[in-house]
Amino acid sequence: MQAIVFVPGLLCSAEAFAPQVAALWRFGPVTVASTLEGKSITEMAATILAAAPTNFALVGISMGGYICLEIQAPGRVLKLALLDTSARPDTAEQIERRRALVANARTGDFLTLASDALNSIVHPSRKDDSNLCEINVRMATEVGVEAFARQTDAIIARIDSRPSLSAISIPTLVLVGDSDPLTPPELSEEIAAAIPNARLTVVPQCGHASTLEQPDAVNSALIEWISGVDC
Repeated sequence: MQAIVFVPGLLCSAEAFAPQVAALWRFGPVTVASTLEGKSITEMAATILAAAPTNFALVGISMGGYICLEIQAPGRVLKLALLDTSARPDTAEQIERRRALVANARTGDFLTLASDALNSIVHPSRKDDSNLCEINVRMATEVGVEAFARQTDAIIARIDSRPSLSAISIPTLVLVGDSDPLTPPELSEEIAAAIPNARLTVVPQCGHASTLEQPDAVNSALIEWISGVDC
């Protein structure tokens, strides 16, 4: 049995991993970490590590991936999965966009903005998916504007994790949607190439929200990873 800790992305709750929790619980205790507290990626990582089991497998998507790369716990983290994420810091253009989104969230209709943001990150075939929209609105409601702002500030201030990738020696899965517009496949290819023996999985017909857009494909990759198949 292997404990598994999931770390959600920006403006996401535990529901982002609902299909994965249902598929992986049989391999061991599964928890979804909270990212609602902390003013930096480092603080979030420390909080998650303090609450985690003694030994565990770690899965992060998007911002959750940034946090996973920050968690320094040799001997405790036994396996790592990085979904739809990047090891690079934000560019000036990305920072400007993030700050504009926070400003709009504070002054406008936050839930409408969250719904519109979803449509900008999913695969074109899922832009009018009412179920995905409902999930996104529920998650945004749970996170709220203030936590969204804190998370955004933490993302903007994060470090460049590329120099430390080669030191990762645990079985690592790197997964990305083939049409991810936020963290496109080349960024996952970069991570997988730098981590010794990492395995790269590119999910077809999938945008940035892979765990919800293509849950069966993500579950299959994670089951192989947690089972030790080809890892």
